[in-house]
Amino acid sequence: MSDLLARTAELVDIASVSHHEQALADHVETRLASRPGLAVERHGDNVVARTSLGRPWRLILAGHLDTVPANANQRARIEGDVVHGLGASDMKAGLAVFLELADLVEDPAVDLTYVFYAAEEVEARHNGLAHLAAARPELLAGDAAILGEPTGAVIEAGCQGTMRLVAEVVGRRAHTARPWMGVNAVHRLGPLLEVVAGYEGRRPVLDGCQFAEALQAVAVEAGVAGNVVPDRARLTLNHRFAPDRAPDEAERELRRLLAPVLGADDHLEVVDVAGGARPALDHPLLQALARRPGMTVRAKLGWTDVARFAVLGVPACNLGPGDPTLAHHPDERVERAPLDATYAALADLVVRGPG
Repeated sequence: MSDLLARTAELVDIASVSHHEQALADHVETRLASRPGLAVERHGDNVVARTSLGRPWRLILAGHLDTVPANANQRARIEGDVVHGLGASDMKAGLAVFLELADLVEDPAVDLTYVFYAAEEVEARHNGLAHLAAARPELLAGDAAILGEPTGAVIEAGCQGTMRLVAEVVGRRAHTARPWMGVNAVHRLGPLLEVVAGYEGRRPVLDGCQFAEALQAVAVEAGVAGNVVPDRARLTLNHRFAPDRAPDEAERELRRLLAPVLGADDHLEVVDVAGGARPALDHPLLQALARRPGMTVRAKLGWTDVARFAVLGVPACNLGPGDPTLAHHPDERVERAPLDATYAALADLVVRGPG
């Protein structure tokens, strides 16, 4: 096995901020095309490589090529057993593991599909996995999938849904010298914010994994002028809901929660939503991964493209070497131990199959 720290650093040094993944896609395509037994296809800046060995199972290993913009961390730096740099955790370390598997595993017990896709860190309409699902769904056919999202080398099963809502409350303009002539829309946000701040989300346990629902105010827009009582205020909310709830059910619950502090002329609008995915660890391939000695399993509290695979009918989980708390951090980094542990777990699954 090559040095996974060095391989991660090599990928970090190929800039791939969202919408600018071509150089990294070129690198990945060239690497995969050199491997015998892999049929490689390119769709935009999405690269798919597949074996066709006639195995009874097909496992998909998927990861995104893009990173968030640099924060004085665009170049890799190796210090001891740690590599620092943009995307090291999210998720070039995971990509390095996948490329290592493609290089070294010559006789897998399962057929493999490697999917390296663009634009995961930006609006959903740009997502490369979604583009592949729409244009070439046959390339994403498989029995199970593993995303290399940063998990610290533990399995994060399923994912929560996410919903963005905007509450617009209405007031009446007036001069600030005579505020009793108007109704201050910003002040009207007070009771609404109290309800949001006091929200206690459910913590359901699904297939042994505990999810945690949350509701947060993330933006406020208001104000007309320095001497005008504002007649409108907009509060943006983000809601994370467990995967045992469909988006419409989650929306109904929020509307019920907020209705007592919204007036007849106020509006609550869902502006973006993506459903979650239940844990799928009952699938033989993912079950074998979860049974590996020393493997830890927990719920994925964020949203990932596991949900896209769920829509396609492909059970999926998250497993990657990066630390999720360091994703997008100025000192983004990954250590050797979780890199090696992730590679060992995936190589064992690929070589042995579901056992």
